[in-house]
Amino acid sequence: MDVELRHLRAFVSVARHRSFSRAAEELLITQPALSRTIAQLEGKLRVRLLDRSSRHVELTGTGAEFLVHAERVLATLDQALAVVSHRVTLRLGFSWLLPDPWAQQTVSRFEETTGATVALTRTDDPLQALCRRALDIAVIRGDFEAPRGARTVHLFDEPRIAVCSEHSDLTRFGHLDWRDVQHWTLVVNTVSGTTGPWSWPADERPAQIIETANYDEWLETVAANRGIGIVPEVAQRRTQHPAVRFVPLTSAPPSPVSLVHFPDAQRTLIRRFLDAAAPQ
Repeated sequence: MDVELRHLRAFVSVARHRSFSRAAEELLITQPALSRTIAQLEGKLRVRLLDRSSRHVELTGTGAEFLVHAERVLATLDQALAVVSHRVTLRLGFSWLLPDPWAQQTVSRFEETTGATVALTRTDDPLQALCRRALDIAVIRGDFEAPRGARTVHLFDEPRIAVCSEHSDLTRFGHLDWRDVQHWTLVVNTVSGTTGPWSWPADERPAQIIETANYDEWLETVAANRGIGIVPEVAQRRTQHPAVRFVPLTSAPPSPVSLVHFPDAQRTLIRRFLDAAAPQ
């Protein structure tokens, strides 16, 4: 009788939630895939475990008995895994400046509750690294196209701020309006930047664009007074560069922050990380 752990985890999750939709969310799979897994389990056991005839999912008598043993098996497995969990690492990728205090709080909660370790990996293109499977999960800012098959979880939005050289004329202004950015030369990080010409309608885009390939190049180009930049406000708290100044940006849309992962990579650890990452 070829019953697999995925069958047990699927059954226990549905039994606990009394819902296929909520169980699918917890297991990071689709409802049809979950339904097929439960059907496979019932087929292998040749018994009916769940009653789907009513509006709510209910356990059959056999299902209730089986649940006790399935939970015991999974609990024993979790205890065994806990023995070696300190050797398990989740690779978290980012391109620049992790959001604070979210990152520190999330990593701390995850490591305390799982015993696993988070390896922080800075890379210019986290999505590419994710596709190469060099990462397990990535923090991505701004709007983006997720890789095929990847899943995206929106965390929160960050306000934007303008950045310029200490010698820029912009330093004489008390603020910069989002609609007036088009009148300035805009320095853009084309790989991992959150703001670029794509951020405005075609008739409102800055006429002059200077492209860079990473955060350090972007920052030094702004510092050299080649143009201005726009970045999430976290940069003001975390960037110490004597040649740049930050200017409040009004009417700007917020910049989204998301987690991206593939559902077949470190599934249990990623689920626990997503739980820890959810805004408290």
